[in-house]
Amino acid sequence: MAVLALDHLQLAIPPGGETLARTFYGDLLGLAEIAKPESLAGRGGCWFVLGAVQFRLGVENEFRPARKAHPAFEVGDLAKMGARLTRAGAPIEEAVALAGWSRLYTADPFGNRIELIQRVSG
Repeated sequence: MAVLALDHLQLAIPPGGETLARTFYGDLLGLAEIAKPESLAGRGGCWFVLGAVQFRLGVENEFRPARKAHPAFEVGDLAKMGARLTRAGAPIEEAVALAGWSRLYTADPFGNRIELIQRVSG
């Protein structure tokens, strides 16, 4: 028996945060929203999809932002994405370079840490 794939990952958002989440993850980052199953829709939150993996935002009544644990989204142009986030008022934190990758950190409107990465040659 072995794990076969990553199906989804989830971060928490506070109650009533769906509009801000859609603006940040949908409009700014460009993730495509998908409908939650009807049986779960009443719990709030929103779901997005990126390739074969779903990114889910679930409502947590006693919300605390994830300041260390985080998803990393690969982008095509890190500089442009960073500038876009800066214009929108999102914080930008430079990250230590890793071989083959440029990186930065930001935070969603709730304080959850988000890493953005771009593959680089050399």
